[in-house]
Parts: sequence; structure tokens; C-alpha cells
Amino acid sequence: MAEWAAYYQNDDEEGEQEEGDHSVDYKTTGRDSLVFLVDASKEMFIKGEDGQPSNFDMTMQVVRSVYTSKIISSHRDLVALVFFGTEQSKNPKNAFKNVYVYHNLNEPGAKRVQDVDALRGEKGAQLAAETMGSGETSLGDALWCCSNLYSDIKLRLSYKRLMIFTCRDDPHGGDSAKNRQARTKASDLKDTGVNINLMHLMKPGGFDVPLFFCDIVSPPEDEGELGLQMEPCTKLDDLQKRVRAKELKKRAMARLNLCLGEGINVAVGIYATAVSARKPGAIKLYRETNEQVRSKTRTFHTQTGSLLLPSEIKKAQVYGKRQIVMERDEVNALKKFNDPGLLLIGFKPMERLKLHHHIRSVCLCLGELNLKCSEKNVFALCRCISRRNYPPQFVALVPQKEEVDEGNVQITAPGFNVIYLPYADDMRTLDPPQCPSASQIQVDKMKEIVSKLRFRYRSDAFENPVIQQHYRNLEALALDMMAPEETEDLIMPKVAQIDGRLGPLVQEFTDLVYPAGYNPETKPAAKRKTADTGGAGAEKKPKVEVPENELRAHMQNGTLGKLTVPVLKEACKQFGIRTTGTKKQDLIDALTDRLAS
Repeated sequence: MAEWAAYYQNDDEEGEQEEGDHSVDYKTTGRDSLVFLVDASKEMFIKGEDGQPSNFDMTMQVVRSVYTSKIISSHRDLVALVFFGTEQSKNPKNAFKNVYVYHNLNEPGAKRVQDVDALRGEKGAQLAAETMGSGETSLGDALWCCSNLYSDIKLRLSYKRLMIFTCRDDPHGGDSAKNRQARTKASDLKDTGVNINLMHLMKPGGFDVPLFFCDIVSPPEDEGELGLQMEPCTKLDDLQKRVRAKELKKRAMARLNLCLGEGINVAVGIYATAVSARKPGAIKLYRETNEQVRSKTRTFHTQTGSLLLPSEIKKAQVYGKRQIVMERDEVNALKKFNDPGLLLIGFKPMERLKLHHHIRSVCLCLGELNLKCSEKNVFALCRCISRRNYPPQFVALVPQKEEVDEGNVQITAPGFNVIYLPYADDMRTLDPPQCPSASQIQVDKMKEIVSKLRFRYRSDAFENPVIQQHYRNLEALALDMMAPEETEDLIMPKVAQIDGRLGPLVQEFTDLVYPAGYNPETKPAAKRKTADTGGAGAEKKPKVEVPENELRAHMQNGTLGKLTVPVLKEACKQFGIRTTGTKKQDLIDALTDRLAS
């Protein structure tokens, strides 16, 4: 029974682990959770200067953005929306005054997006005033209510985050008892693994973070995480960047040991620097109930039809005209080269690493070694086994320094770029076509064009228009919108801007490379096929005519079917028989009837 239980226990789990990888940290196997704790005081509804949206409206736009991104990227995560400083109270058993739980911790959906949309703009501010209102503030009660939201969830949560949105640096107006209660509840939340972040907004006179919130928020967990920002968010873009930097937990693809020498190991984490965005695959639904269909794979004996257990399934390899049967454990033992990890082989100058050596790359987090390699301009050569039963590969660890933007938001994380190096059989010798070489004048002119069109490339500046339109259509369908939002195709070149930058350079380059009067937009004239005899044009195929007596002889001998279709059509034309769209047998029958009459 133990074997059967082990065979069927993983059928209904949310995801399967990769084969051979059993070293999974329990903290990363659950769902992520995020609670938005939003200040609903009157100060949040004051509009900004020059028609700028209010802090409350900016917050609702960010909440909606996170909701929609969660639905697309990680719909299994849990999200909640809680308001504090309200006049009305709505929470489990109404145990806390001036706290309004708008959304409990649950998976995001279209209904929740519509609820948040209703709170945006002037109508949204009016609805919030009618529904919740603005009253006294007790951040301690709000944090306590959020703690209960987390404790009521029976699912395993891998990462718990709470974001506070407010424009008041002293929400309790100097009340020491409420301040002390808020610090206590914040400490209790941190002890239970909840990460508290502050998304403070602009207020007249500036936002003094150390006045109260320094003891509330959580410190950054690692060097790569964005710490507490002292400057408040003045624009929607700034707020969205900070929320995006804090929203997702960076998950390591693998955690390995980097062996620097005999008995010297350093624990490192490997992260994916970029992941390709793809449209989700089709989900099979049962047509009668519209429920998702789950598929199960079973292996049966071909002769007896009995269900086979995993222990009864063997693998075989034909070698020397003999079939060698192996157990699964033996196959795994053959695949295993060594334990997962990185083994330092040595260091090489950066000039030895060529551009064509790059197969793919990930990011590896390591501190002091990164600085030393950057100073000496070298890369580390290592042997890498990323997972169990994976073949070894040689990698180059290229140092990378940290980069941040004006808002102190990290753009590039510090660490090493792990460049997977090719083996000898991965390198191919190409036979490029022989083309005429460009003159130095032509090369210099093309250099001018390239310098005019040069810009700083960022991968996050270009979105896939097909995927964007796909999700816009789904959004319009789920939210009952009249039409999907228009998407801008950022991949298409900006022709007007390019022409303005280049000016006459394009025509100058065309005159240097192409013959006079050349127009690249016109299609070249189609070449006429010449006959073998060297005539001006191809000779037409001669008509194939068959005499009537020969046709009658074929009919009497029953050999009309040996004639080709063109010959039969030409014979039908002689007798005035229509041949358009007819088959060979129809032509034979028509000829037979005419000749027999």
C-alpha cells in the first residue's frame, strides 16, 4: 500500500518538482501574500497642484495595477485591501474601530478589479466618503486586524508582505499610547514573518520618516532589496516603481556551494536576470460543467492490461545488438556526475571572454569576490552543476556592479553574470557567402548613420505587442468593457524621428552604394525565361493532336486511359466537348460516348 500511496499522492498538487530535485526550501513552496493598508484620512483626498491626482487616487491606481499583474503572472497569490482612519468599521466581528476591510486575503479576480475601479477619480472619492468616511486613526488596531487576516488563512504562505500607504508622518497626532501600541503590533507582525513596507506620499511641509515610521517598517532582507526611502512619492510613476520593487519576492533558481578550494565553500544563490514572456497555454474544460479537466498518465502492460507501478517500469538501451535493461536507480546513477555546486577552476583576463562564447546567462549573488574581480578586470572560470542529475557545464563568472536610478531604486543587482560557455562541438564553421567589400568611404558614411541612431537599449522599454493585446482582450472580456484598451506597438520603428535625425545621410549613402536612379521601394522587374535556342522568349508547348481513327482504336482496345490528361482534353476540344473542371475518367467517358454515336 505504501507504493500505491506514493504513486497517487501527487496527482492533485498544485505543481510538481523537477525530477531529481528534492532540496526544496519549505519557505518557498507556498503562496505569496500582500496586504495593502491604505490611509483613508481627509488629507489623502486633497488634490495635487496643477490638476495632479490625489494621493488616494494614486494609491488606487497602483492597487489596480498590482491586482491585474497578479492575475496575469501569479493568480494563486493572495491579496487584501484594508483602510484605516475610516469613520465606518468593517472587519471580522467588528473588533477594531475605524478599520475597514475592503477585500479579505484571497486570490485576485475581475470583481476585485472592478471594486477598485469604482474608488478611482472624483466619483471614487465620493463613493469612499459615503461608504467609509474619515474618522480617528489607530494604526495599531489596523496592524492587529491585518495580523488576524494572516492567521485566518489555512494555506501555507511562503512570503507575507504588508504595504502602508499614507501622507501623514504622525498619524496619531503625538498620542504616545497609540504610538506605543502601533510599534508593539508592528514588532509582533515582524516576528511572525510579515515584512512591513512604507509607501509614503507627498504632504505640505515634507514627510518626516524618522518621526514615527522608522520603528514600524522592516529593514531590507538583503543587499539586493530596496531599503526605506526618505523622499516621498510625488508622482504616480515613482509610486509604481517602488511598489513594483517591493511587490515580488526574488526567488532563487538554485542555492549552491561555490568551492574556492579544499574545504572552503561559500553559499551562493542563482537568479534569472530575464525570463521570456509567453501567452499562457490553453486550458481544457469539460463542456457540460465548464470545469477544468485534469489529465493523469497511467502505464499499462501491453499483454495483460494491468496497471504498472513505477518500480515495475524498466528502461532499456540497445548496445551491441543486445537490449540492456536497467532499473530507475541505475539510470539516475549513470546520469549523476557529481553533487550540485560550483567548483572554481581559475581566473582569466576579461579579454579572453569573447562575445560568441555567450550561450545563456543567469545572475549569481556574491559580494567581496565581485569587487576583487572588478578591480583586476578578470572573470572566474568554474564548473557548474545546477541541479541533481544535470550534466556539468563550464561557466564564466563575470563581475557586475550595482546600478540605481534617481529614486535609489535598483536597476542592476550586484553579483556575477553566469555565462554558460560552449563545448568544442557547439562551435560550427560557417561558409559565409562571398560579397564585395565596402570601400572606406562607404564604411565611414555608415558609421555616421549608426552614430546618429545610437540609443541606450533597455529590455524593459519594449513590450510584446501580441501578448499585450491578448491580455487587453481578456481584461475587456472579464471587466465587461465596451472595447479593449489600445496598445502601442513599441517595436515598430519611429520613422519620422529617424528621418529627422539622419537628414540627407540616407540619400548620400544610397548614392555611394547603389547605382544612379536606384529606388529601394520599387520591386525589380520579373525576369523573362529565355528558350534554350537563345530566342527572346520561351517557346509555347505544341498542341498534341490525336487522329480520330487512332482514338477509335484506343476505344475499341479499352486503352483510352493510357493517354494523358492534356491529350484527352485536346481530343475533346476536337469534338466540341466541354473540358473545364472535369476529371480524367469524365474525359474518357465523354469521348467514348461521342465516338460510339
